[in-house]
Amino acid sequence: MIYELRIYRTLPGRMPNLLARFNDHTTHIWDRLGIRHVGFWTTLVGDSELNVLTYLVAWESLADREAKWPVFLADPEWLRAKAESETDGPIVAEIRNELLTPTVFSKLQ
Repeated sequence: MIYELRIYRTLPGRMPNLLARFNDHTTHIWDRLGIRHVGFWTTLVGDSELNVLTYLVAWESLADREAKWPVFLADPEWLRAKAESETDGPIVAEIRNELLTPTVFSKLQ
C-alpha cells in the first residue's frame, strides 16, 4: 500500500468551491473508479489557514495509481464537474503531491 498526500492551495475566497467540487463530484467519481480516499482536512492553524485543503489517497501500488489516475483525469463526468466549478475562474493556485510508503510501525499499512 502506498499513500498519496495532496495539498491544494486555493485562490482567495475559492475554498468553498473546491470543497463543493470534492463533496458533490470528485469523491463520487473516485468511488466509481475504485480510487480510495482516506481523509480530507482543511488547515486550522498554519501559514495559509483558509486556503489549504490536504487529503490522502490510498493506492494498492504505484501501478494501481498509474492505471487509475489517468482514467480519472480523462473521465467525462470529472471534466464536466471541473469546468462547471471554474465558470467564475480558477479555484486552485497550487497543487503539491507526494507518494508515501508506510513505515513498519505505521497504523496505516
